[in-house]
Amino acid sequence: MLGLFILRNMETISKLKDNVEIILPENGLEQKLEQAKKENRKLIIKLGFDPTAPDLHLGHAVVLKKLKQFQDLGHQIVILVGNFTARIGDPTGKNKSRKPLSSKDVQHNAETYLNQLSKIIDVNKVKIVFNSTWLDKLSFTEVIQILSKVTVAQLLHRNDFNKRFTENLPIAMHELVYPILQGFDSVEIKADIEMGGTDQLFNCTMGRQLQESLEMNPQIIMCMPLLKGLDGKEKMSKSLNNIIGLTDEPNEMFGKTMSIPDSLIEEFLHLATDFSITEKETIKKNLENGENPMNIKKIIAKNIITQYHNSLEAQNAETFFINQFQNKNFEVKTFEPILIDKIQHKNKIINLVELGVQLKKGHSKSAIRRLIDSGAVQINNVKIQEPYTAIELIEGMKIKIGKRNFYELKV
Repeated sequence: MLGLFILRNMETISKLKDNVEIILPENGLEQKLEQAKKENRKLIIKLGFDPTAPDLHLGHAVVLKKLKQFQDLGHQIVILVGNFTARIGDPTGKNKSRKPLSSKDVQHNAETYLNQLSKIIDVNKVKIVFNSTWLDKLSFTEVIQILSKVTVAQLLHRNDFNKRFTENLPIAMHELVYPILQGFDSVEIKADIEMGGTDQLFNCTMGRQLQESLEMNPQIIMCMPLLKGLDGKEKMSKSLNNIIGLTDEPNEMFGKTMSIPDSLIEEFLHLATDFSITEKETIKKNLENGENPMNIKKIIAKNIITQYHNSLEAQNAETFFINQFQNKNFEVKTFEPILIDKIQHKNKIINLVELGVQLKKGHSKSAIRRLIDSGAVQINNVKIQEPYTAIELIEGMKIKIGKRNFYELKV
């Protein structure tokens, strides 16, 4: 029986460590689990976020899924909303600070975040706290006392601070204070473990340092890898417009997943799907043995949609994608209805370039002309390659622009 218990305990630890890129200190997880067992209590697992944008995406889900594993083991998840720190503006990790948000924006974004958490974790068992609860109450004396626990040299270990300092770029004082306040959050909630992406390592270690300076049992840090976005280069980020949102519609999720570069397939397989380790290895071997990457992407896309919607929606999204983008039969496409009255025209006559610019928002006339020249524009299933062809706007007219844009004119 003892051997079976040890085996199960090792399996639990292995599962909790799966996909984790950094654990600090290395044996900290085992120590924390043993401590919780001895004290017969739940571990307090902290995840903090500043509600700077209202949508969660698959990058956030990498950390949230790890939280779910701890939650399933009975530990206490604490979601810390940085409604105080979001109002002062945090360092972006680049060469300038992020613009502070209004209280109204912070509240709206926080509510949106919290509503989306239920897609992954049981929000009824989560403790949600706002750091304004204690940070708003600190006196200036208390703030100075907290700041005295950290040196400027320690702050300059943060890569973006160090880079900006070396390049003589400005660093505002509130940016230096920001990670210290975030670290103080760990002191207030008595966190045992703080989780985040690898880009949060410095801020998480600040919490551990402040706890140690106050003679508390310091939190351990677990950092998850950063899922790359649809461009295959930068981390998934709403500001870079390269995300798959947790609230995206199934067809949108499927299409976005199919658009990832082949170089991202393994990363998405490991970080975005919930296949078992055995299933992941099988899919990976099939890819290595020459399976068409498009087929693997379809498997990944259906798994993602099943997680955040359901299996029927996943199947329907695959069918839609095949009909819309792989089936050459023009009549099976789904066309976006466009009211003729919404198009600027003269007596219902417009040239093809102007029509394309009005339908495909954000594209210049030269970009539309290139699509027309290449044969990528069709009217009622007929290619038109003369950019200034006069088009009579008639109800029921079906227009294709590029590979993914299908419109039908309505009155």
